[in-house]
Amino acid sequence: MFWSDTTFFISLLLVILPQSKSSENFEKLQNYFPYSSGDEIASKSFQQVMQGSSSSGMRIKEPKFKSDPIDVKTELEKLNTSHTFQPDWPIKQKVLGSVSAVTFDKAGNVIVFHRVDRIWNEATFNMSNYFMQQSLGAISGNTVVAFHKKTGKVLYEWGKNLFYMPHGLTIDSEDNVWVTDVALHQVMKFGPKGSNNKPQLILGTSMKPGHGRNQFCKPTSVAVLPDGDFFVADGYCNARIIKFSKSGEPILTWGHHTFAGQAYENAPVNFFAIPHALTLAPDLGLICVADRENGRVQCFNTNNCSIHSQYHSEIIGDRLFSVAYAPVAGGQLYVVNGPNGISGSQVNGFIIDMKTTNVIEKFVPQNIDFRNPHDIAVTADGSDIYIAELDPKRVLKFSSKKLIKTTTTMSSAKPTATIITDPNLNEVNKFRNITVESAESITNSILSTRAQPGSTALFLIVLVLMFGLTTFGIIVLISKRQKRGCSLFGKRNRRHAWDFPAGEKPFKLGNLINNDRNKRGFEKLNQNASDEEIDASTNMLTSAQFA
Repeated sequence: MFWSDTTFFISLLLVILPQSKSSENFEKLQNYFPYSSGDEIASKSFQQVMQGSSSSGMRIKEPKFKSDPIDVKTELEKLNTSHTFQPDWPIKQKVLGSVSAVTFDKAGNVIVFHRVDRIWNEATFNMSNYFMQQSLGAISGNTVVAFHKKTGKVLYEWGKNLFYMPHGLTIDSEDNVWVTDVALHQVMKFGPKGSNNKPQLILGTSMKPGHGRNQFCKPTSVAVLPDGDFFVADGYCNARIIKFSKSGEPILTWGHHTFAGQAYENAPVNFFAIPHALTLAPDLGLICVADRENGRVQCFNTNNCSIHSQYHSEIIGDRLFSVAYAPVAGGQLYVVNGPNGISGSQVNGFIIDMKTTNVIEKFVPQNIDFRNPHDIAVTADGSDIYIAELDPKRVLKFSSKKLIKTTTTMSSAKPTATIITDPNLNEVNKFRNITVESAESITNSILSTRAQPGSTALFLIVLVLMFGLTTFGIIVLISKRQKRGCSLFGKRNRRHAWDFPAGEKPFKLGNLINNDRNKRGFEKLNQNASDEEIDASTNMLTSAQFA
């Protein structure tokens, strides 16, 4: 017993102390090996980490404990906020259970995996990782929900009576849906939209945890390569990553338990304290793992699964729940941490620049608590980020502040307009390319010429009055001349009252006009014509407001 403990502590010191050049020979030791038994893996992994082997392609420092802790609060305040919380997405009418995962389908819609009314608590599993609530049966409600990426409306749901404790969710390039269930200890593949709730592939033994060839113990996540090969994070118990062929045959496996607790500045590579989430960086040929209780991301080459790089920051803290990737600015990792009473770091979302390994920006919802983020998804251009939370039970959306600013600027500015005209009209073609400002000025000029309702109406009224007065004056003059017995053109023709025959109609101005219309060139004044002109003028004014 004494010799065993002594050997362990000496081996641990070899890991912590700086390595000599002679230890570089161990770097040639194979880091990753074909799938084999758990005992063989554990033995090789233990030798590997204790001998300090590493890959020449790594960009990490010698492992050491953290020293000279930084002021996390001060460093957080220095970070710019990259994305703005969208409180109105999704619709409030849809009630979710604990949301364990979020991803996208081929159409870009947001798909979440939630637990409906099922809660993971201290009574859910025993010390041997067996699910202790089988009597509850499978979750009766729909566990997979699709939300429209913009409106947040529910598009479809599925997943009734299939799962006991949902955890991981991913959708491949063919729209197939991959899930992990930590109660069933299984990985399942379904067709697009669940394809009638019938799995196309099931890996693992239902309700039986294990570390053998065909067993998992609380698997957490899946990532699928374009050629169909895929990775599984066999997470809570076995702390390993397994690469499978498209048909489901294991190819490679790596990883083993490390300690839980306060993290190294850079923990030993190839060890995990709960590999909790996976993401692919296809343009870089990497598979990246959220090493939850070590508070870091480890990235490996997808072809031979050798270590490439790792990312850790005291700003993030000692717990990192999930990671997503976007091919932005040479490659960026989007991560969420979790509640941590050791480092004092706040629960936030962070963006890591893969080229410098630095945390460059943060994002967090305003005016609400951000307590238990569990998974993260980001669009390929980095514009939208989605966070799955266990409690409060919800999915959150964040949109890039840069994109919002650009969109607002573009919408407020007046763009250039092109007026298409007949190319045969050379004079009109002079105005083919003009700005909206010019078009508006021309329109206003035309309207000011055509639609001056005040001056036009006044002119018409004056014209009518002048015409009416002139006509009335002529009629009065004619009437007076006739009373004197004179003709219209000066010939005297006086008649007296007794000269009119009895019963003749008395003189009326209107009758005089009607009787002599054809003879003397007078017409009855038509007032309706003036009203129509005013109406036309008024209509022009009204339509000008909507031009």
